[in-house]
Formats: sequence, structure tokens, C-alpha cells
Amino acid sequence: MAASCTRSARWSVGRASSTTRRRLRRRPSCRRRPRRPSPHRRRYHRRPHPPRLDRRPGRRGLAPHGGRRMEFSGAVDIPASREQVFAFVTDPNKVGGCGPGVESIEVIDPTHFRAKAKVGVGFITARFVVDLEIAEQQPPDMAIIKAHGQAPGSAVDALGRMNLVDGPEPGTTTMLWAAEVSISGMIASVGSRLVEGTANKMIGQTFDCVRAKIVAGR
Repeated sequence: MAASCTRSARWSVGRASSTTRRRLRRRPSCRRRPRRPSPHRRRYHRRPHPPRLDRRPGRRGLAPHGGRRMEFSGAVDIPASREQVFAFVTDPNKVGGCGPGVESIEVIDPTHFRAKAKVGVGFITARFVVDLEIAEQQPPDMAIIKAHGQAPGSAVDALGRMNLVDGPEPGTTTMLWAAEVSISGMIASVGSRLVEGTANKMIGQTFDCVRAKIVAGR
């Protein structure tokens, strides 16, 4: 815009009288004024981004000791307070029943648990013994969970982080979560699309159950 205004001014100077030339030279260059925000502009609730996890060594998609690495993240709105959501998701006896295929939960101490779960991916079905640890927590805002699972011929390691923030409506909570999962052994030999599709399906079922149980227990 400024360049076109300058060329137009120069063309006019060449054909104008001396008085007009002096006036044109004094005329400031035309510039587009910055647009002022309208006071009536509608404001929208901006959803925060999911938390980031510390990067582990190795290329994206490959686990450090072979196998496969996957990353998941998302946000879930729950019609309950942060205190209610945090208390539910850090209680293994409550949240354990929402895990697809979970057969039993053993509480070792307030931050260590052991679960037995049956997992099927494609043509492979395995029973995992999973040790879980709440590695860090700041009630009712944040928690970091580590997990290691072992099954005959397969293994899984996971690191997950959860942040709880105020939701879009009063009295609601938005759960921001991110997880990094590394699998190895027979279960890693299944196609990546099938593995990720199964994982996304299980994650969706878990959060649907968590939301429903929290709402029912209010």
C-alpha cells in the first residue's frame, strides 16, 4: 500500500506546478492505520494446550531399546470441581475400574499400585502385570504417573502427566493430559495403525467412564 502511494505521488510531482510540487513534498506518505479492536467483539474461552512431557533419548516413533514409541495428548471437560476430579483419578480403587481389560488392582502404598489387565491388539492377546507409581503430585492441579508392564513376550513403559484447570463453565474442570508409551516384543510387531487405533479406542473408553462415574458420584 505504501509503495503504490509513493509511486502515485512521484508521478503527480512530474506534471504539477512548482507550488503544487512543494505541497506534495510536504504531504506525508500514506500509511494504513492500525485497526482498533471493537469493544463489542465477542470473547471466546481459549482451551489451554495439553502439557508437555520430558523427551527421552531416541528418535520419534522408536523406543530406546527397540520396539515402538507413541505419544498421545488431549483435553477432557468434566462437570465437577478440580478437587473431585483429582481425588477420583488418583484413587486406584475408583479409576482402576475404568481401564479396559483391568482384572484386579492391588494397592501397595499410597503412591504405588499393581494392576493385572488383559489387552488384545489384532491377533495378539496378552495379560500384563503393570506396576504404577504416582511420581509427583500437586493436589488438586497436577500429577505425573509412571508405569511398567510385563507380559510373556511383551513389555510396555508409560509416562503420563495430568493438569487440571478451570473449565469453560463455572464449577467445571478441564483435564489436560499427555502420555508417552513405549512397547516392545510381540505386541510391537503389530501394524502401527492397528496399535494406535486400539490405544485411542481404549483411551476414549477410559475417559468416558471417568466422566460418568465422577458425575454419578457428585
